[in-house]
Amino acid sequence: MSNMNAMSSFDAAVEKLRQEYEVGFSTGPASGKGNQALNANLGVGGYADLSITNRASDWYFAVCAVMGFMTLVFAGLAFTKPRTERLFHYITAMITLVATIAYFSMGSNLGQVPITVEFDRPNSKQVYGAGVSGTREIFYVRYIDWFVTTPLLLLDLLLTAGVPWPTILVTILADEVMIVTGLVGALTRTTYKWGYWTFGMFAFFYVVYALLFVARPHAVALGSDVSRVFNMCGVLTLFIWFLYPIAWGVSEGGNVIHPDSEAIFYGILDVIAKPVFGILLIMGHKNISASQLGLKIYDPAETPHAVHGEKHTPGHAGVTNGHNGVDNGHTGVVNGTNGTPATTV
Repeated sequence: MSNMNAMSSFDAAVEKLRQEYEVGFSTGPASGKGNQALNANLGVGGYADLSITNRASDWYFAVCAVMGFMTLVFAGLAFTKPRTERLFHYITAMITLVATIAYFSMGSNLGQVPITVEFDRPNSKQVYGAGVSGTREIFYVRYIDWFVTTPLLLLDLLLTAGVPWPTILVTILADEVMIVTGLVGALTRTTYKWGYWTFGMFAFFYVVYALLFVARPHAVALGSDVSRVFNMCGVLTLFIWFLYPIAWGVSEGGNVIHPDSEAIFYGILDVIAKPVFGILLIMGHKNISASQLGLKIYDPAETPHAVHGEKHTPGHAGVTNGHNGVDNGHTGVVNGTNGTPATTV
């Protein structure tokens, strides 16, 4: 009998939620017209007291469309270049491709989990729906997106500046720490979440240091064209990235704004940080060759003699970053500083 009562209560709760979405939040009429993603995925995963409405779902799908379109643009532009000059196109296209999948998931109200809020704010018009000790929807898929795409964004910038590979690796590691601590903090109810936020900010400040005081001088040394595109894209990235901790603080962190407002906040930041960044970067690289950045990329289709055993120089044998002192060819990896072979490949 108790199991039947429990099932009856669950069915009643589901029906109530469906009515709320259909009537209170305008998710579309029962006829099935309009965006029905929230209704279709209502029973998938947990349900938070404070979650996105149809308005946010529409917005997420709109951003998904922008990301998908720009992926096709960046990929298409790559085919207008020789294979040895497509590196930045490929990296940038992968950034928006991953974001496309993430925004499709969020628009479908998937990739999320309900987390008990630290601040219930019963007197707030924005988040009163969470109630006392209520739950808020946290999109962990957003952090999966950032874990993949932010290192690629940094790779775009750091390769443009021609910085050494060790600097690239440690900067990307700091970035990954920033993303992971943000996710753990978002999934934490207690004030300890702000400890993770602090760890993330320290990691972020290292990324800022690497871009401003390490990468920028390298870009200047490579000439005005490289310096111009690095400064343009670097300043844009730093400005936008400084706003992300604020967005986190008023949404996942402090539960100040509604998940719909969170969607708009993060969506605008992501559109600027990815498609707009990508447009500026690809346009800036129009007159910059890979070799100018110390990157020599070997393509057998363009230099077929190299694959027939004819004598060739290390510069034609792989990918070389002149500033990194790394020559990766058919014969091995050579440290340009001391000229000693490191690895045979």
